[in-house]
Amino acid sequence: MFRDESACNTYNYGDSVYWDARYIHEASAGSFDWYQRYHALRPFVRKYIPTSSRVLMVGCGNAVMSEDMVKDGYENIMNVDISCVAIEMMRRKYEHIPQLKYLQMDVRDMGFFLDDSFDSVIDKGTLDSLMCGTDAPLSASQMLGEVSRILKPGGIYMLITYGDPTVRMTHINKPAYNWKIDLYIIPRPGFQRPPGSTSSPKSCLSPVPTNDKGLLPADYVLEDPDSHFIYICTKTGQDPDLSDSVAFL
Repeated sequence: MFRDESACNTYNYGDSVYWDARYIHEASAGSFDWYQRYHALRPFVRKYIPTSSRVLMVGCGNAVMSEDMVKDGYENIMNVDISCVAIEMMRRKYEHIPQLKYLQMDVRDMGFFLDDSFDSVIDKGTLDSLMCGTDAPLSASQMLGEVSRILKPGGIYMLITYGDPTVRMTHINKPAYNWKIDLYIIPRPGFQRPPGSTSSPKSCLSPVPTNDKGLLPADYVLEDPDSHFIYICTKTGQDPDLSDSVAFL
């Protein structure tokens, strides 16, 4: 069985008030990276995102992934988050690193950015947060429409999520976004194969085969039931009217 939105709790993760309060309360705890650290994601980032790319990190929070990417040679990373507390904290922390820029912004409305203005967008848990908020399908559609709008043709939307294809493909695999989607699956940090396991380990670095609806084969078994899913969405061709993705929810 795969995980879905039932993993959400009662917090409204799409609300700036919640995140501002959380970052104030946890200020002394230091940085926090959702799901995976950069060293685990690096093979995918380096494969699909050149270091010269203009990158948008949505829902950056106080994570150090952007910092790690700069250390790895990335030259231009714009970081946005709905929390003004997190953004001000990160601006102060990285004010001497010109490769990193920070803006307070709701990913459901990124009108500040022009169409086709980013080579890649990285999302590590932000869509998941919206899926745990109110009006989740509408919020997801608004965000994904914006991501598609600001991506250049050929650009990459890298989504790192706990959501398996049965609960994510319905949101990301829409004609309005014009995305070719490849799927990778990686175990959670610290996962160890059960003692006595006789099956060969699956390679995390090879795309997972899916059916014509983008779903996993019926007999596919996750080595780690709490795996994370990486969707590589490549923007192709010309965009249809993205308003269609909202109008027909």
